[in-house]
Amino acid sequence: MSSYSPIEILSNKKVLYAEDEEGIRENITEVLEMFFGQVVAVGDGREALDEMTLGNYDVLIFDICMPHLDGLEAIKAIREEDKKIPIIILSAHTEKAYLWRAVELKITKYLTKPYDEEALLGALELVALELVDNHVDVLFSNGCIYHTDEKTVHREGRMQQLSNNESRLLEFLIQREEQAVTFEQIYDYMWEFEQPSKEAIKSIIKELRRKIGTECIKNIYGIGYRIALQ
Repeated sequence: MSSYSPIEILSNKKVLYAEDEEGIRENITEVLEMFFGQVVAVGDGREALDEMTLGNYDVLIFDICMPHLDGLEAIKAIREEDKKIPIIILSAHTEKAYLWRAVELKITKYLTKPYDEEALLGALELVALELVDNHVDVLFSNGCIYHTDEKTVHREGRMQQLSNNESRLLEFLIQREEQAVTFEQIYDYMWEFEQPSKEAIKSIIKELRRKIGTECIKNIYGIGYRIALQ
């Protein structure tokens, strides 16, 4: 493999960033846009919860002290529905009470303001690896290898690049390897506001099967698909 950083895993991911100070929000949003496929920034905890009901996000980055609803309370509400989504806190607060609450909410990384660029990049690498269960290379049942950092597949001596939609859908299936993933779940994750035909999903699946092998993505009749890993 080449010397790609695990942070490349984020290139097709969607992050929700909540920060009430406009200058900081704009500055960090610009940094996040360098690494994530899509960045949505909001100004308070209530807006963040509203966004979570509207779209599917891969990573959350929250301040603590915000109007209407603080970051930890917003995260607590989110954790009731989603136990696994990686979360970074970026806050000026260093008091033990806040740190303990963060630990209880299974925060991936707690960073203090003013933020250090190297520390932020390190935190982004942590959440990237968390998204793929710390396995940058994913081995399929037929011996095909998917490199999550480079978005490439290596099969029978041949390396192929995946498109953004292909890698995004493949990683969605990988993260749910023991589940039958429904067409509705795929719609919500891939397209959010538009509802393309089922043929749009089938077209991506067809191309993925051509690259990684038909046997690696199983049809679940009337429901959707399941991935077949090693």
